[in-house]
Amino acid sequence: MAYQQENYLLVDGKQRAAYTVILLFGVVSLFGDIIYEGARSVAGPYLYLLGAGALAVGVVAGLGEFLGYALRLASGYLADATRHYWAITFIGYGMLAAVPLLALAGSWEIAALLLILERVGKGIRVPARDAILSNATAAVGRGWGFAVHEALDQIGAIIGPLLFAAIFLLDGDYRGGFALLAVPFVLMILALLFARRRVPEPVSLEEGGAVLREERSLPRTLLPYGVFTALTMAGFATFPVIAYHFAVTGTVTEAEIPLFYAVAMGVDAVAALAIGRAYDRFGLSVLLSVPLLGICIPLLAFGTDHALAFAAVVLWGAAMGAQETVLRAALADYTRISKRGTAYGVFNTIYGAAWFAGSAVIGWAYTFSIPSVIGFLVLMQVLALGAFAWMRRGFSSAAAS
Repeated sequence: MAYQQENYLLVDGKQRAAYTVILLFGVVSLFGDIIYEGARSVAGPYLYLLGAGALAVGVVAGLGEFLGYALRLASGYLADATRHYWAITFIGYGMLAAVPLLALAGSWEIAALLLILERVGKGIRVPARDAILSNATAAVGRGWGFAVHEALDQIGAIIGPLLFAAIFLLDGDYRGGFALLAVPFVLMILALLFARRRVPEPVSLEEGGAVLREERSLPRTLLPYGVFTALTMAGFATFPVIAYHFAVTGTVTEAEIPLFYAVAMGVDAVAALAIGRAYDRFGLSVLLSVPLLGICIPLLAFGTDHALAFAAVVLWGAAMGAQETVLRAALADYTRISKRGTAYGVFNTIYGAAWFAGSAVIGWAYTFSIPSVIGFLVLMQVLALGAFAWMRRGFSSAAAS
């Protein structure tokens, strides 16, 4: 009896520590999104005011995104090789200091460098951060843990641009807005420091209940998972592409488009919680929601009906919530603790590269016909359903071995 009580207290203590880490990382992401989403909402106009041309703005944005995803391979491997997950996470988040420093940029070249550094910081921190979160979510449910983090993250994504817009309306200057973003940066670092102090060894939250996971082979599970992720994201239209169609066809007014995006972000947060809980209850089959939602979106989005366009945006937000929650949760469930950073680095690189490639194809197809865009997107998601069957067999074999 005494042993059972002691074991219960140990488990309960792990859950409290896990929730603390998850909630604190959620707060960190909330503040982080306020900082960089606020900056990204005005990055183009700010570079223009400093003298940059359209080509320079495009190159800066493209290079930043490329480095932000490409570096995840290296940073994930480095995190596993050194086991310094916290240090790499701090370095990555620390580079968000580049955003408040934009207030001091005297030329567009300096501003461009700072914007690229912000993206580099994200590429450095994401695999290590997700590895730490994967340890914490083991104690409370993978899906639910990642869902809570995603919900808080999306709250920041909504607040950031709105806060920056309010600051600009009051002050009338971008520099004042960038300078004020130093406040959430300081709060973000304090939350990160508290999380590090609360659980200096996150792996302790998972060890003891993950012996089988330690024995699983990363290549066997990651290959079909990577194919599924690539096909899903190649067939998932980015919001700018959808918004472009809205504007060109006049389906949604230009004033409504930002409101539609805010709705999508709100749906993302709510859907993440529901889908995350469903994943913990029903398991891998919940991943089917990602391609199934992906099939419906283009059928509704690329028409001329306002109500269907709104429905598409709601589904788009739900799909984003599913991707950010169950894709990360499932990856943690089927990879070894010692290779978790590498797995997240590979996953994030595939995710970003496939989404970029798919967007390029969509843009090219749009110049020919809208049906070709819809056909491509639906085809990719149908192929993703086939990849899911392959992935499920692979995961079942790994679990049985």
